[in-house]
Amino acid sequence: MTPDLVTALRPLLTAEAAAEAYATGTDASDLEQAVWLRLLERLDAEGPPPDPQEWLRQAVRSEARRTRRTSRLERPYVVEPVDDGDRGPEQLALAAARGRALRAAVRRLPGRCPRLMEALLSPEDLTYREIAGELGISQGSLGPERSRCLGCLRRLLAPEVAAC
Repeated sequence: MTPDLVTALRPLLTAEAAAEAYATGTDASDLEQAVWLRLLERLDAEGPPPDPQEWLRQAVRSEARRTRRTSRLERPYVVEPVDDGDRGPEQLALAAARGRALRAAVRRLPGRCPRLMEALLSPEDLTYREIAGELGISQGSLGPERSRCLGCLRRLLAPEVAAC
């Protein structure tokens, strides 16, 4: 992406994202990040749009609609999921061992993955917004970051799972 294009589009994107964010229930910075990503993908595939300002307006509205659709589908639990309280001492010991192995693997992850995974595993059941605030990253980055971290965690645990 050329610096001139970024400089020219940044104020418009900030304003458009701020105008649409309230209705979506998300942060304007998350909308901005999604649109920058779409622009990068477009530049890579098709080159710059013929009318960058109009493309940007449409991209912001499209991302806002996608966010609204997603938020309508995501619902919190009305009641807590069922807890299987009939576990005996053996099952409890195995579950504790699996938990220790998981937390040990999480501590071996690279970068900020250990902090992110610990926040996701927290018994406080933090929301994405709370986790983003705690880690100092945008809420929109959590999904992709989480996916990368889970991929690393799977690779770390694969030999241990195969040994069982």
